Amino acid sequence: MKVSVIIPVKEINDYVMESHGYLRKVDYPDFEVLIFPDRDTGRRLPGARIIPTGPVGPAEKRDLAIEHATGEILAFLDDDAYPRWDWLAMAVRRFADPEVAAVGGPAVTPDSDTKLQKASGAVYESRLASSRYTYRYLPTAAREVDDFPTVNLFVRKDVFARLGGFDTAYWPGEDTKLCHDITRRLGLKIIYDPGVIVYHHRRRLFGPHLRQVSRYAFQRGVFVRTFPETSLRPGYFVPSAFLLFAALGLPASIVSAPAAVAYLSVLTVYSAAVVTASFASALSYGSLTVGALTLPGIVLTHAFYGYHFIRGLLSGRRAPAGVRVEGTVN
Repeated sequence: MKVSVIIPVKEINDYVMESHGYLRKVDYPDFEVLIFPDRDTGRRLPGARIIPTGPVGPAEKRDLAIEHATGEILAFLDDDAYPRWDWLAMAVRRFADPEVAAVGGPAVTPDSDTKLQKASGAVYESRLASSRYTYRYLPTAAREVDDFPTVNLFVRKDVFARLGGFDTAYWPGEDTKLCHDITRRLGLKIIYDPGVIVYHHRRRLFGPHLRQVSRYAFQRGVFVRTFPETSLRPGYFVPSAFLLFAALGLPASIVSAPAAVAYLSVLTVYSAAVVTASFASALSYGSLTVGALTLPGIVLTHAFYGYHFIRGLLSGRRAPAGVRVEGTVN
């Protein structure tokens, strides 16, 4: 099967150059690389087609694959991610099953990231932050899924075209909508394979990381109402529930001794869990700094996610359409 690698980006940047270098080393006999920047700067990359799009969002850029890609399989890759050498071969083997419409794999934090970026990755890799979705960031057991991000997502081109591409009214979240339509509208499978590995540069703690978390949380809150089949799940509500408990439990604990005991007990257990996760991150990354940063990173991720998830849940609307790409697209 021929594969078309699709990379949306605002402009050809250092990350794209890095990704292109790794794509040149991928061991697969038949693939093409399509890069969609806003404008043509005259820069050329061997073996890649650069197709200017104008200042449109990442979903609109990815949709152009329907027109320009010649592969049977579309491999969506973010500009700040790069693949392992066997990335394509590992993914394509899954499409031997005609019921498989899409394949995803983990987006691992690269060793070259800074400590602030690695701390962001450590937060996502923690079950305290990502619950049962840590497989998106670390290789774990293969499974069937119904929601997966486009940082590392393969989709049959005919299925993608049949669905009309991404719903550009959603960003971030267009990938969740696409996966919903693949599994719920078409009744086809999405497979997570731990061997389909890319390395994804993280947003730095704290500002860039928390802004990303806030966008995702808001859109997930919207999806709970609009696409409950894949978003109305207890795990998504936990940060908001804890945030409300922390805010409302404080005044209650002032006026009630039993409430104070319960409040302090829960906070003690939570604090111990966060410290344990931070220690595990320090061991995993071999860095006390990363471990120390992970502790406030998890707490603030819970707070920001919880607040913006409630905003999305109560908004009564969808996120604005046609959001511009700012730097990286994921």
